[in-house]
Amino acid sequence: MTTNQLASATSVNLTRWLAVGSLMGLIVLGLAWELVLAPIRPGGSLLALKVLPLCIPLAGLLKNRMYTYRWVSLLVWLYFTEGVVRAWGDPYPSNVLALLEVALCLTLFAACALHVRLRLRHAKAAVLNASPETATP
Repeated sequence: MTTNQLASATSVNLTRWLAVGSLMGLIVLGLAWELVLAPIRPGGSLLALKVLPLCIPLAGLLKNRMYTYRWVSLLVWLYFTEGVVRAWGDPYPSNVLALLEVALCLTLFAACALHVRLRLRHAKAAVLNASPETATP
């Protein structure tokens, strides 16, 4: 493995774990926010169920499925929108938690987009660097 291939593999792995970490961060933040830190009603609210759609792609990200990275990068914009709206309109401490949600959403989007781009680039380079002896006619 060349140095360039090793750096590419390391970058892919880094973006993978950044995506998984930020997704898990969104899940934990959503639960803590709506149940403990700043719930809409004392004792928590059913708004904590908003994290359920985030639990679905976790298995796909852990299994490194390219399709999951692609659709998570679209799903995350719903949570980004919620974070922006609540950062603008909610009182303290909910607005600070909303800003944290926005930061996690941006991190997740960037990690997913970079992961897909790096994996596609890595796959293209592997095809171009394949030796003619191993190619089937």
